[in-house]
Amino acid sequence: MENKPLIYFLCTGNSCRSQIADGFLNSLGGEKYEVKSAGLEAHGLNPRAVQVMKEAGVDISSHTSDVIDAEILNRADYVITLCGHADEHCPVVSNPNVTKWHWGFDDPAKATGTEEEMMSQFRIVRDSIKHRIEQFVQEGK
Repeated sequence: MENKPLIYFLCTGNSCRSQIADGFLNSLGGEKYEVKSAGLEAHGLNPRAVQVMKEAGVDISSHTSDVIDAEILNRADYVITLCGHADEHCPVVSNPNVTKWHWGFDDPAKATGTEEEMMSQFRIVRDSIKHRIEQFVQEGK
């Protein structure tokens, strides 16, 4: 089996942004990368994240919300945090070969207002993450 680079997306709760990034990278670059996501805590998969990803043609409904696994963290080629809290509180990566990046996105789960206004925030964040994933798949950075 070919050894694909492991990308580990991290967020605070592994419910929205890291799940969206995981879904898009698997969809757009799954043949090139092994993709995993986790959180400092497991908040459960956000149903609005599932819905906006379904609208984009990516099914993440079978994903689980997981807590960071030290073994995966230290064998990852890239550790990418998607929120400032995870960036500041990410466990120390002991492997010096891990590339750690921070791609900051607003937390759509904090959106307020009507259901449509909240969904609009999810779509904005989803589209921003998709754009960043497309750039990563094309350029490797």
